[in-house]
Order: sequence, then structure tokens, then C-alpha cells
Amino acid sequence: MAMATNMRNLTLAFLYNVRHQYPSLSDPRTHLETDFDDRETIERIIFHLKKVVKKVIPIEANKEAYFELYKNKEQIDLVFNYSEGIYGKDRYAHLPSIYEMLELPFTGSSPLTQALILNKPKMKEVLIAYGIPTLPFQLFFHPDEKLKPELKFPLLIKPSARGSSAGIVNISVVKDEQSLKKQIRWIKKTFNEPALAEPFLTGREFSIPLLGNPPRILPFIEPNHQLLPKKYYPIDSFEVKWFVEEEGKSNHLICPAVIDQKLKEKISQICLATWKALEIKDWCRMDIRCDDQGQPYVLDVNHPAGLIPPELSTTSYLPLSARSVKIDFEDLLKLIINSAQKRIYGKNSSSGN
Repeated sequence: MAMATNMRNLTLAFLYNVRHQYPSLSDPRTHLETDFDDRETIERIIFHLKKVVKKVIPIEANKEAYFELYKNKEQIDLVFNYSEGIYGKDRYAHLPSIYEMLELPFTGSSPLTQALILNKPKMKEVLIAYGIPTLPFQLFFHPDEKLKPELKFPLLIKPSARGSSAGIVNISVVKDEQSLKKQIRWIKKTFNEPALAEPFLTGREFSIPLLGNPPRILPFIEPNHQLLPKKYYPIDSFEVKWFVEEEGKSNHLICPAVIDQKLKEKISQICLATWKALEIKDWCRMDIRCDDQGQPYVLDVNHPAGLIPPELSTTSYLPLSARSVKIDFEDLLKLIINSAQKRIYGKNSSSGN
């Protein structure tokens, strides 16, 4: 393994997953790859990385990734982990585990943290143990299981181990037992995993990027749900993410969010406590939603967070937030790399600027 710490001299392995089918409502199988990126996105990220470091070794995070990493491990200084894994309920942990086994330093969190972040019920149990506000929930393995009496309709039903709004569609908001059972069956059939039921919140929603160790909180993003087409529930659903945001049908994302200092500080403290409890490293994005009393709850943690360059999408949350404080895409990549380098080697990596 190489040991360069100057960013301009860095040989970077970039691990990623490619989407082979664009998400479609008419084909639920395409939901299985919503965590991944289009090939054009991967190519543009690589283009920008090549302007930041000396050399980029792109490696698709498939079954052959281990062999590519092993073959190149003597020249790799750092792995930029943008992988989501492919198979299994712990897939987010697969590639970080390989990096550890090959003694390759990498951006982002440990395999255990990655596995917890993907497994929403287990992540919620950790947050509950630390006293961090997250919604009460029930995990359904079968549609005939009885609903806990403390959970009241309407409920939001979603897969227990998916990101990028996979499996969260407009009809995921259920108001009776018949609809609940229907969604549980659909999730089981589509994803072959349990369904997670939580109360459906209607308060303000925020997405909060965090960067560095200790983390710096970047400007909050708030979707203005009132600007969404009336047929959609006010949630970051599959339809909203893929057919409203990405196709430019609504300019409903506000960044920086207009928020009073008391609520902003409360949410910031929740995010920092979540970061610490889950032992997140370098970067992530957290989704927070308030109830009708204004109490915020942790909904999800996105790690690695989406990184679509602005020439392809202006609604990719982390780059959008970074741009609002004059951090362009390449500087954002530098900050992620430098955060990992400082954590690993105990000093800043020179950017060569």
C-alpha cells in the first residue's frame, strides 16, 4: 500500500455502483437499483476527481472488485468509497470490509457503521439507546402480524434496508389495515425484506449535510411540499425524487432553509449526537422531520450521500448545500478526501493550491 498524503500526489481508488435501469413506477424491480448512479454520473465524478488527485483507479463495486483492489493495492493511497454493495441486507458493509482486510485506508465509516445505517430498525434501536429522538416503529415480517396499539394510522410503510426513496411511493402512506397489509406484501415481494412502519409526520422536513471530523454542519435543505403536485403526499417519495426533482418539474428545494435559531440549534445537536452514536466518519447527510408540535425526529442517514455533479443535476442535496456556501464540486471532493487523510494520518492533505 502506498502512503502519499499530498493530494496532488494521491493515487485514488474510486469504488462505485452503476444503475443499469432508470427507476420506473411501472417496473418495481428498478427500485432495487435506486441507490446506484447512472454511468454518466460516475463518469463525471471521475472527471472531477482527476482534476483533484494525481491518478484515479475506477472500480465498480461488484463481485470482481476485490481482485481489482488486490491487484492495485500497492499503488493505492486512499479508497474513495462511493459504493453501496449489491447483495444482502448488510451490503453497505461489504466493500469497507474488503478495504479493511486489504489494509487500504478509505473515506467514510467502518463496516459496522455502514451496516447499521442501511438496517433502519437496528439504527433506530441504537438511537433510542442513546436517547436520540426517532419515531416509534414496528417491523413486519408478515402482513398478518398485529399492529402495535401505540401505532396509529396514518402510517408510512417502507422497506427496512433501502435508500434513495426505494419502495417509498405515494401509496406507502396507509390509513387502514387493508392498505397496511397490501404494502407489506408489496415490499416483501419486491425487496424480499421486512417492512418498516412508522407514524406519518406532516411537519417541516430538513436534510442536513455534515462534513469533517468533528463534523461541520452545512446549510439545511428544506423541501417546500406546498409546491409539489397536489396528487403527491408531502414526503420525499420515489415519485417526488425521481419524477419531480430529477426531471426539473418543481423548484421546491430551499437552501439554506429559513429556520429560527432555536429549532436550528436543536436539530444540529440531534445530528451531532447521531453522528457520534453511530460513529460516522468524514461525511454524510441526515434526514430530519418534525411532528405537528415542531419536535424533530431522525428519519434516515445517507452515507455515502449522493454526489451528482451540478452539470447533471442541481437537486443533488449535498452538492446543492455546499454550493450555497461557495463550495464548488471539486472543492467538496477535496474536503471529503482531506477529512479522511487528516483522520488517517493526523494532518491535513495539501491540495496543491
